[in-house]
Amino acid sequence: MDFWKPTVIAIPFFLLTFSLEWWAVKAGRAKGRYETKDALTSLAMGLGSVMADTLFAFVGTWLLMLFWPYRLFDVPVTWWSFIIVFVAYDLIYYWKHRFAHIVRWWWMEHVTHHSSEHYNLTTALRQPWFGPLTGLVIISAPLVLLGFHPAFIALSAGVNLVYQYWIHTEAIGRMYPWFEAVMNTPSHHRVHHATNPRYLDANFAGVFIVWDRMFGSFVPELDHDKPVYGIVTPLKSYNPFVVAYHGLGGLLRDCASDGFRPWRWIGRAINNPGWSPDGNHARSRELKMAYLAAHPDQAGTPGLPVKYAGQTKTPPQQVVAAE
Repeated sequence: MDFWKPTVIAIPFFLLTFSLEWWAVKAGRAKGRYETKDALTSLAMGLGSVMADTLFAFVGTWLLMLFWPYRLFDVPVTWWSFIIVFVAYDLIYYWKHRFAHIVRWWWMEHVTHHSSEHYNLTTALRQPWFGPLTGLVIISAPLVLLGFHPAFIALSAGVNLVYQYWIHTEAIGRMYPWFEAVMNTPSHHRVHHATNPRYLDANFAGVFIVWDRMFGSFVPELDHDKPVYGIVTPLKSYNPFVVAYHGLGGLLRDCASDGFRPWRWIGRAINNPGWSPDGNHARSRELKMAYLAAHPDQAGTPGLPVKYAGQTKTPPQQVVAAE
């Protein structure tokens, strides 16, 4: 079963729209920032991602096809079944995306997408070069068991990814309240890409922001706390290979510093970014607590704990791998 690839079909649309946004920003007709080196790096990352996904697509297909013989139903390919799989996949995507932020093994791939300190349409194209090799694709297995063919799921995933392209912009402010309440929007996704302590680990939605509202990870964009983009420790490199694999390199260096202690390696891989085997953690929760220690009046405001619960052991500037 083969379908067209939405992300490939949409390439001319991507080229046209980011070019228009780039021009509008430079001409002062739209909000946002463009830096040539940064934008070109993002474009290179997008091209490399398409190549990696094409090269290793068989891995993801093979993993999901392992479940196909055990499906409970045979769901036909129709317009109504596409609506069902689209909504169901978006729920799967929410958890897939959330795991990519709270498990370092998957964060070392996903950090690529967050590495730009700018937020514009080219940022959407800054995608990792791992394909399905990290194994996170396995989270779609429940849909296969329900009877949705892996190729049908891949089509839904492609449409989901195309939707997310337009929300990577500062040129669009808040939208109609009813739309902001249900759908993922530029405002919601700006929060997700921000390094401000209150915005860490928030707004994981792909298409429907209702999942974040349901599972307690929604944080609104606040006018008095403008998003600061990138990762906690800025990468400061435009080399696509560094951008693509610095997360993996950081994990390997940390494991090497442990010596031959496989249990520590496993701990680093499965715990939150910023977790340390010596207990000197610099996870997002420690960053939030450190912020509250300096701003106790912000306790209980969106994205922050109700009260300060102790001093973090690692200053934020020493964080190597955190969202």
